[in-house]
Amino acid sequence: MIGQDNLQDDPLAASARAFNQYFLTSSSDSAAQYRTMISGLANTIAKQIENQQQPYNGKSPAELKAAVAAIDIFPAQGTSLQEVLKRTHELIIESNISVYHPHCLAHLHCPPFLSSLAAELIISVFNQSMDSWDQAPAASMIEQAVCDQLCALYGFDTDGDAVFTGGGTMSNFMGLLLARDRYSKQQLGWDIQRQGLPADAHRFRILCGEDAHFTVAQSASILGLGSNAVVKIPGGRQETTQHLETAISALTAEGLLPIAYVTTAGTTDFGAIGNLEQLANCAHQHKMWFHVDAAYGGALMFSQTHKHKLRGIAAADSVTIDFHKLFYQPISCGIFMLKNKADFEYIRLHADYLNPERNEEAGMLDLVYKSIQTTRRFDALKPFIAMQHIGIEKFGEMIDATIALAAQVSDHIESDPDFELAYRTPINAVVFRYLPQNDDDEQLADLLNEQIKTDLLLSGKAIIGQTSINGKAFLKFTLLNPTTTFNDVTNLLGQIKTLGQTLQLTLQTTSLA
Repeated sequence: MIGQDNLQDDPLAASARAFNQYFLTSSSDSAAQYRTMISGLANTIAKQIENQQQPYNGKSPAELKAAVAAIDIFPAQGTSLQEVLKRTHELIIESNISVYHPHCLAHLHCPPFLSSLAAELIISVFNQSMDSWDQAPAASMIEQAVCDQLCALYGFDTDGDAVFTGGGTMSNFMGLLLARDRYSKQQLGWDIQRQGLPADAHRFRILCGEDAHFTVAQSASILGLGSNAVVKIPGGRQETTQHLETAISALTAEGLLPIAYVTTAGTTDFGAIGNLEQLANCAHQHKMWFHVDAAYGGALMFSQTHKHKLRGIAAADSVTIDFHKLFYQPISCGIFMLKNKADFEYIRLHADYLNPERNEEAGMLDLVYKSIQTTRRFDALKPFIAMQHIGIEKFGEMIDATIALAAQVSDHIESDPDFELAYRTPINAVVFRYLPQNDDDEQLADLLNEQIKTDLLLSGKAIIGQTSINGKAFLKFTLLNPTTTFNDVTNLLGQIKTLGQTLQLTLQTTSLA
């Protein structure tokens, strides 16, 4: 047995004591240091939130680049945490994009619930990984319980299962990975996990709507099928079985193999949703995997008024849902849902050091078997805490409020001759454009709308979206924030109109000169 004197003389023990100041350790001093740091940082952030009058402070790309370049990012010797946080405040906290500001309307980028921020604190400090039970015992059970409850809410029976992901990109990839492997195993008798791609893989085709997310093509490329394997069917913003049947017939006539159809429940620009029930029936008749990318629109299931728009989602083989969009969770937080949990077998692996098969017999829930990630955060804690705090009814009312606001704003835009509304959204995205005064020049209209978006961003006054429809430039409001009011949006429309008039006058004056 080593004596106390020997421990005091041990150089490694001395080093360990010197390192204590940098870590959260099981000591009262460390706990006090953590408490002081968190409370001080929370006060700093709270003051920034309280005093921030615009969604952005307007610093240019050049200014930010210069500020970052002036920092020795990996110095040989460190400095006090207080000094580092002061520098962080000046560079990052003051130059944040304020997602809670009513004029931050560009992307599917939500203000987070306060309750979910509390969850983030718990997640970060305990730093559990969700791959094995011995790293996250209670957390593993909670994630599985949340997954089971969500499967039930979306109409999957007890054969369904789910896993948390970093978001829609990962979830869409998993859906197409399993679609590829199941088709190969069931239709060709070929095990991709062990044998690699079959000789007929170059004939595989993935179908999707024209407005499908770019991650469909990205996934096909990573999966070794190539982005050319993705076939976008025509039909604009309304996917129909007629267009799908026509595309399938054309592909099979060429000797190609349609293996999956991806429909989008809530397209990024327009929030469009097809008839999921009919599309699922069509896909399954042709032995295709049916994947629903509901990253945006999946939250409608919690609305008593609008959940009917997702009718048929229970027929999907897999579903993507993002909680960091219309569920108001901090980034990142998504889920991949599977109708038949047996399909996770196509990615199941066992590692002796991590999830040996004997763990299952002992009741240890090692979640790594159904994920293509090993280390994962305990993101399930965020909706777990938030939904208990808010409740499904109140959450549904929030979603309804944003959709009602989008309808009201759309009415307002349609009634104003200075604007053109592109589409009546089924969710809460409003796509429109400013029209030049007394001038039908489409090139001028495009130029003005592009400049309006940029000027508002660089002045810090508003963060609004942009897109293109048939080659024409349009603006976009993504009205996710349930605390945003009609007056907030109409005031911004007034600013857009004034800015458009000023820009048009400047351009015309310049051209005359």
